[in-house]
Amino acid sequence: MTYGSTDGQRPGGNQRRDDAREKAKSIREQHRKQERKTRLIIQSTVILFAIAIVGIVAIILVNSIRPLGPGPLNMRSDGILIGQGFVATQTAATRAGQDPLPTAREEGSDVIAIDMYVDYFCKICGAFDEANGDQIATWVESGAATVEIHPLAILDRVSQGSKYSTRSANAAACVANYSPDAYFAFHTALLDNRPEENTPGLTDAQLIDLATKAKVTRVASISDCITSQKFKAWVAEAKDRALTGPIPNSDVKAVGGTPTIIVNGVKYTGAANDASAFSKFVVQAAGTTFNQASTPSPSPSAPLPTP
Repeated sequence: MTYGSTDGQRPGGNQRRDDAREKAKSIREQHRKQERKTRLIIQSTVILFAIAIVGIVAIILVNSIRPLGPGPLNMRSDGILIGQGFVATQTAATRAGQDPLPTAREEGSDVIAIDMYVDYFCKICGAFDEANGDQIATWVESGAATVEIHPLAILDRVSQGSKYSTRSANAAACVANYSPDAYFAFHTALLDNRPEENTPGLTDAQLIDLATKAKVTRVASISDCITSQKFKAWVAEAKDRALTGPIPNSDVKAVGGTPTIIVNGVKYTGAANDASAFSKFVVQAAGTTFNQASTPSPSPSAPLPTP
């Protein structure tokens, strides 16, 4: 009787052990590959997360130390000074990180200095201009007074999300930058065409059309400036400065609302739509120099109304 014929029989013990070792080796190799893959995924995730954290921190740091955006030309004081013949005083722009420079007032001048802080969406600003705008224009045109206009954006909240106060103030800054001698005409046009509060206000195209009708120069540059909101950051910064105060060359601690009208350093507190009261106030202010004893001053070069 013979035993142990291997033909057609199952492998012997040695073969089974070899097969088991090979299988175990294969499993271990698969585990090692999976572990390497998992480690790479974890390492990549950690690296990406760290990069993201560094990026966020960098953005926060940059934003925290980033200087203020540059302002428009001819508004170094956060306003534009307009004199005889509606000619604007040209100034450099406020550079990034630089404080505005108040307009120097000439001691003993017989020219009345009017400062106006206006929001072109403000109903009361419209009422003040309707009552007093023509008279102010007469004084400025003749040289009896100067007017320094400070556009503010306070009423964005009532423009149905269009931020019309900011857009109109930016448009005013664009005109000051590119066509300063047309500023008074554009200022008047903005108030004459003031939209009602709680509406979206005028479109950018309508603002550009008003600028064109005000006979600005460099229409293309002003159009791009309006649509890109080039001076949007400056508008926000100028508003914060006005609301924080103090207001230079005046007895005003801070702007509490618009319009804020200051004549020879003294705030007008009468009714916005009372032309007679404002004229009397200007006549009184014409004989007073702010922060000095009240002394008579020469008559302005154009007649003021009789009180």
